[in-house]
Amino acid sequence: MFTGIIEEVGQVTNITVGRGTRHLTVAATRLVKELKEGDSIAVSGVCLTAVDITPDSVGFDLAEETWNRTSFSRIGAGALVNLELPMRADGRFGGHIVQGHVDGTGRFVGLDRIPNADDYWLRIEIPPELARYVIHKGSLSIEGISLTVARIEGTQVTVAIIPHTVKMTNLKSLKPGDPVNLEADIIAKYAEKMMKGESANSSLSIERLVAQGF
Repeated sequence: MFTGIIEEVGQVTNITVGRGTRHLTVAATRLVKELKEGDSIAVSGVCLTAVDITPDSVGFDLAEETWNRTSFSRIGAGALVNLELPMRADGRFGGHIVQGHVDGTGRFVGLDRIPNADDYWLRIEIPPELARYVIHKGSLSIEGISLTVARIEGTQVTVAIIPHTVKMTNLKSLKPGDPVNLEADIIAKYAEKMMKGESANSSLSIERLVAQGF
């Protein structure tokens, strides 16, 4: 489990293509010191398994499904990616519950300075099927970043971004039209289940949730 608080921005150094898989190598300096083979790490909001670790990089194997269903389809050598290690059991919960399971990709519209302020407006076009999970002042993970929705207009979501977030994430590298990874708040998904009248002893039981991919 992650919290959407980005710890480091890595840079893609290489992508190799195999039989139905791709191998992604990301240069990083700080987090690799805490990793061992088999550990999980969120890469721009996607939970991946570290398979190759060097003093200054980490490698991941990507299934074709992961490549096609995430914003990874736009990246190449030199692309910036957000990195976060899993939350420790004794850690502080700084963001919101992020599983690293991307629900879909949105489209980056723009990152514009707010007039007479240092902050920015981040504008994202989200898929219609995810709109029901997004509410005013609710949480939304964008490229693995825990953000709070400031405005919703149809399928366009606006978020207020402070300069620190711009500096510490890959948002500054995005171009209009770029796909971005989105993960809706897991609490909204549970609430939807309950609103459909399914009892805790049926579809909300641990066994049913696991079977349904939660």
